[in-house]
Amino acid sequence: MDPLTPVALVDDDKDLRRATAQTLELAGFAVSAFGGAKAALADLSSDFAGVVVTDIRMPEIDGLQLFATLKEMDADLPVILITGHGDIPMAVQALQNGAYDFIAKPFAADRLVQSVHRATEKRRLVMENRALRRAAEDAQDSLPLIGQTPVMENLRNILRHIADTDVDVLVAGETGSGKEVVAQLLHQWSRRRRGNFVALNCGALPETVIESELFGHEAGAFTGAQKRRTGRIEHASGGTLFLDEIESMPVATQVKMLRVLEMREITPLGTNDVRPVDLRVVAAAKIDLGDPDVRGDFREDLYYRLNVVTISIPPLRERREDIPLLFTHFAARAAARFHRDVPALSQGVRRHLLSHAWPGNVRELSHFAERVVLGLEGGRENAISLPPATATLPEKLEQYEAEIIREALAVNDGDVRRTIEALGIPRKTFYDKLQRHGINRTGYAARK
Repeated sequence: MDPLTPVALVDDDKDLRRATAQTLELAGFAVSAFGGAKAALADLSSDFAGVVVTDIRMPEIDGLQLFATLKEMDADLPVILITGHGDIPMAVQALQNGAYDFIAKPFAADRLVQSVHRATEKRRLVMENRALRRAAEDAQDSLPLIGQTPVMENLRNILRHIADTDVDVLVAGETGSGKEVVAQLLHQWSRRRRGNFVALNCGALPETVIESELFGHEAGAFTGAQKRRTGRIEHASGGTLFLDEIESMPVATQVKMLRVLEMREITPLGTNDVRPVDLRVVAAAKIDLGDPDVRGDFREDLYYRLNVVTISIPPLRERREDIPLLFTHFAARAAARFHRDVPALSQGVRRHLLSHAWPGNVRELSHFAERVVLGLEGGRENAISLPPATATLPEKLEQYEAEIIREALAVNDGDVRRTIEALGIPRKTFYDKLQRHGINRTGYAARK
């Protein structure tokens, strides 16, 4: 237990107050002792991150009145009532009204300590959820690129810096990492925002259709072309053209696209007319187009023409500190969409958020948040994600080991000593594995 976890102790009996405070301090709590309710109320607020322990029988303001006042101030503040035998019926009623627990005198020290331990864990989760919701609200200006990690702050700064430069941009990132989001922000933050943002997934269209979609066609240009069609490139003139999965673009289309980028003009199918276009191109790829062994038949000259500025979006596993904040945002959005209450971030869900590998990145996290809001993710207390079935045995073992380490860190709030004890491995081995798996243990520290 963190020795700084606060407990407000209220009891007019000086000797009992001193003994109870000593019991709680020995258990690792930071105790603020008050001789009456008035002094406690003057010190407490809804931002109090701990637990209140109060006797019921006190002059002026008794414990039940104190509880009622605290409940009005913060309904989620845990209040533990210390009761005499004759006060038990009243304490039971207070429990029904929302008091966290009551403990009858005389009581064993362990009974009180265990109750306070449980109450402080509940309070920690409440305060963590409030902090995440405040952070999500504060992050509205950063939507939809939410994140407080340095890498995300740097990404937003780069986007703002280049948004108005009209330079073509290549966006690199894994599936679901937010490549289209980056393209939309470049459009929205630029003077081109008055024009159209036109998106085309190059991997979703057959080769026989993609040229018509991009360049347009005249009536009669081919069988079935009954009327003139404006292509995506021309439609994006004055705005931004986003080409997703550009690595899937057919080679013949790549040649024509290279000319568009160099000359800023198009020739629709079925005509010799050359039409100028004013557009910015943002292209996205799931693979490293700069690696000749990876890009395959993707033209090198097109890559270099697109690669004026390259933006790399980090996967979620490299910015785990942002995951609870993102989850809170997606959960709030899903709750509004499904007309449900925003769920609290339970310990089981939090553990899954920090231990899962998130191969689908932000998109997968968004879908997970929707399932939590709909009550479809209740069994997450012991969940460990499994590698894909297509992975090799060494890859499966590596990912499984990384998942176990992340879960141990999450369960132990990033505490190295407890994590090493739970894993049963030497300290040096632990740090070697952290480095090999790219795990940053500071992201698992408990929020205060």
